Amino acid sequence: MIKLKLPFWLDGIQLAKLTAAAQSWWAKVEDWLRWPLLQMDPETCHLAVLDLLAWQRDITRFKDEPESLYRLRVKHAFINAVDAGSTAGMKRILRRLGVGYVEIDERMPDRDWDVVLLQLSDSQLSQNPELLRVLIQQYGRTCRRYDFVTITPMTLHMGLADFNDDQLTLVASL
Repeated sequence: MIKLKLPFWLDGIQLAKLTAAAQSWWAKVEDWLRWPLLQMDPETCHLAVLDLLAWQRDITRFKDEPESLYRLRVKHAFINAVDAGSTAGMKRILRRLGVGYVEIDERMPDRDWDVVLLQLSDSQLSQNPELLRVLIQQYGRTCRRYDFVTITPMTLHMGLADFNDDQLTLVASL
């Protein structure tokens, strides 16, 4: 906000009061003018405006979706639509929305050609079941079936020993 400066011939207490009132008024007007611009940011806008942005970007809020995840989905809607349809793009979408690292396998032998395996950890699958369903429905490939496979990390302890024996082969003939 610019600092208001009134003419010097009105100097005094009344001028200071008038300057403070004008400064306060124009600060309010500036906030009113900036408000529509601030509503275009999905991370900070009012929830009613966020619903309009979501409608514009073809995002629907699913039941019990946290507001922070909803805002994140609306924010990344354009880039997610660009990334949709490819394996690398689906991995980026899931990483962007907080699911984390996912392995995607397509066209495995001994399986139908249209089955896509999404390999997730137990915690990823249990924390985001509805989000995964919505993302597969919206950004998954058409005419593909998606199966979720859980990856369970296990610790393996292995003992190593150095084995330096010699071998000798003897052949006898008559």
